[in-house]
Amino acid sequence: MTEQIIIDTDPGVDDAVAIWLALAAPELEVLGITTVAGNVSLSDVCRNAGSIIAKSGRQDVAIYAGSHGPLTGTQRFGKYAHIGSFASLLKDEGSVAVSAEHAVQFIVRKAQEAARQQRPITLCALGPLTNIALALNFSPEVAKGIKRIVMMGGAFSAMGHRTPWAEFNFYADPNAAARVFRSGIPLVIMPLDMTFQALLTEAHLEVLAHDAGEPGRAIQHLFTTFDRNDPGRFLRDGGPVHDATVIAWLLEPELFQGCEVTVGIATTGETAGYCWADFYHKLKQQANATVMRHIDEQGFHSLLQRVLAVYGSKGEK
Repeated sequence: MTEQIIIDTDPGVDDAVAIWLALAAPELEVLGITTVAGNVSLSDVCRNAGSIIAKSGRQDVAIYAGSHGPLTGTQRFGKYAHIGSFASLLKDEGSVAVSAEHAVQFIVRKAQEAARQQRPITLCALGPLTNIALALNFSPEVAKGIKRIVMMGGAFSAMGHRTPWAEFNFYADPNAAARVFRSGIPLVIMPLDMTFQALLTEAHLEVLAHDAGEPGRAIQHLFTTFDRNDPGRFLRDGGPVHDATVIAWLLEPELFQGCEVTVGIATTGETAGYCWADFYHKLKQQANATVMRHIDEQGFHSLLQRVLAVYGSKGEK
């Protein structure tokens, strides 16, 4: 039986890789794509999502526009927010229109249906957690329909990349993250500490461009345009593809190593968005999340190449 997922996202370059990976995997049934402002504004996020889905050839997957900003406070955007939509970089072959239903309403509806059918769904959170927090606030029944939330977010030993102390997704809406951490739903967290261990190099991008059809060529173009190399930090060439680890974990969890811990977040003050984990069990509290600490880099790249190659195969038929 396929695993039913909703992808909540703010595309975003690595979000694009994650979406193409999920749509290519027969093990996953993508019920819908919900969008949230984050990397760029909500309107640009929706345009990007529409172009990503169109390039995959999966126009059957609907997009639902969500939150324009955080639960409270000032909207914070990603590093490349000034660029806006990257649809033109994808050599746009059309776009999927946004549905009339709001993203939060869609998540609530699908979770409640899943609870009634006793087939809980997985939420894949690739951006700020605003939509998910709002959905959980709607009714206690929503949580009953969610099997788990697998999210990209947080930074521990790696510290931050948007600020010195915080990873962007949690920094953009720390109050939403705090609400999700209190939900009691099983959480799986992909922090920067782990995502920095799997870097896409020019050689990897060449393989994807050759084997993975239009999405593969688009990945190469996007990663070249939005250069993620940081040898001073990573001590080698290549850039991370953070959000794709969420989908990779669903497909091959054996590539990852993690531990169950208590996770919390600072919601006020100068370090708002800072996420902490009680790795050494100092608090004597029950764990609320499984944090991934290590990834098999070679296995991860093999998975990307194998699954995304389906787009190359389709193009040859």
